[in-house]
Amino acid sequence: MTSGATGFTALPDLACRDLAAGVVFASDEFFAERENLIKPGPAAFSAEDFGHKGKTYDGWETRRRREPGTGGDHAIVRLGVPGVVRGVVIDTAWFKGNYPPLASVEATGVEGYPSPDELHQATWVTLVDRSPIKGDAENPFPVTDPHRFTHVRLTIYPDGGVARFRVHGEPVPDPRLMDGTVDLAALESGGDVVDCSDMFYSSPRNILLPGRSRLMGDGWENARRRDDGNDHVTVALAGRAHVHRVEIDTSYYVGNAPGWASLTGIDARTDARVDLLPKTRLQPDTRHHLRSATTAPVTHVRLDVYPDGGIARLRVHGTLTPESRAAATARFLNILPGDHAAAILTDAGLPASEARSLLATRPTALPADLLDRILRSP
Repeated sequence: MTSGATGFTALPDLACRDLAAGVVFASDEFFAERENLIKPGPAAFSAEDFGHKGKTYDGWETRRRREPGTGGDHAIVRLGVPGVVRGVVIDTAWFKGNYPPLASVEATGVEGYPSPDELHQATWVTLVDRSPIKGDAENPFPVTDPHRFTHVRLTIYPDGGVARFRVHGEPVPDPRLMDGTVDLAALESGGDVVDCSDMFYSSPRNILLPGRSRLMGDGWENARRRDDGNDHVTVALAGRAHVHRVEIDTSYYVGNAPGWASLTGIDARTDARVDLLPKTRLQPDTRHHLRSATTAPVTHVRLDVYPDGGIARLRVHGTLTPESRAAATARFLNILPGDHAAAILTDAGLPASEARSLLATRPTALPADLLDRILRSP
């Protein structure tokens, strides 16, 4: 959630380096490195910055193609968090006479950690047909494909430069990896911000990012309040779950940390509210590890800070209810690309012919014993 973002751009960027995404292959990166595509923040520009190969750009730039009929250049991005893609932005900022006139986007879903050679052999589907794009501009394209993908491929025709490539969507974690205690609020677990009172200085979604914050701007900071109220943020958890402990981190907030905080659990199924953490004093620049006051099942948490101030990270450690994990597994199997879903079903012991027959009826309810075998499979 970013101030001013609307439509699909308000969703998390699944291809952002902050979520551990990576550019695993590029057909050419002669002028500027492929890794720049997924850097957080807008592209920068310096009129004086030249290298041995020419003007240095904060983006991905390929050499000029001279051979007719050779297609275009492409880069493959491993999403930091696999998910359902709702839209992409092909940003050509600062590329004015050297941007590609056309681009397309494809996606695939695969098991494990494939090599670039293995990815080139995967089944790819088109998310964005070959389309005209403008130079020095954000080029947004909505996506309607409902499947969960792990990798996306950006192709430019015939060559040129792209500053940033954003892949906005809904994170869908692998439920087989959601056993035991997990951070239920993390973006990589499927958590997300659904409400926030103020995001004047920075996005509240920062508090759900992996790892430690690196500086004050890497968290959520609101404006100074001049009334009797307080600021708050509400997070949808990965599913209905039991919260065991929480972490409220004020690292790098020295003179602008909240004085106190509380955490309320909300169960959307029953509309019940429970106090997970009573109003508690906070210290500046400190990680606070605190036990939950109850393990009653909840689907959301609301963090209240008093009266205002910055939070670097919020961790909500707990366990999904068995019903929630089973429902997540059923959805997972129903939205995977066919080849990926078939691989999981056969790994769980289902004959290939039965797997294909079952997938042909999707979306469908899956037998409880099959869901259990999937959750216990490698």
